[in-house]
Amino acid sequence: MPSDGVAAAFHARISTHILDTVTGDPARDVYVRLERRDSDGWSTIAEGRTDGDGRLRYEVALHEWQAGGYRLFFYVEPYLGGDCFFPEITVAFHVHDPNRHYHVPLLLSRYGYTTYRGS
Repeated sequence: MPSDGVAAAFHARISTHILDTVTGDPARDVYVRLERRDSDGWSTIAEGRTDGDGRLRYEVALHEWQAGGYRLFFYVEPYLGGDCFFPEITVAFHVHDPNRHYHVPLLLSRYGYTTYRGS
């Protein structure tokens, strides 16, 4: 097993964290899908829900994790409620070095969001 505790069949080098900036609390149980772009368009390579701390770390198969275009799809409407302005948020990014860890946090409110390359 690698030093990060992840089974050798997986390459967990992508994570996210959602913080509700109105309440200051982590956004729990939010569905987030990880997609990769290839010659046929976008395909889902992992999906899951944020934990009690609003975090999600993906276990991506080694053959799926490579340099290229990716995006995270956050389905936030169930968390924010039906009257939210942004029911879905998509954050596209490039992986240039698949050996590095990529952390893509989302700061969330009913009428806005912010994201950045975390560490």
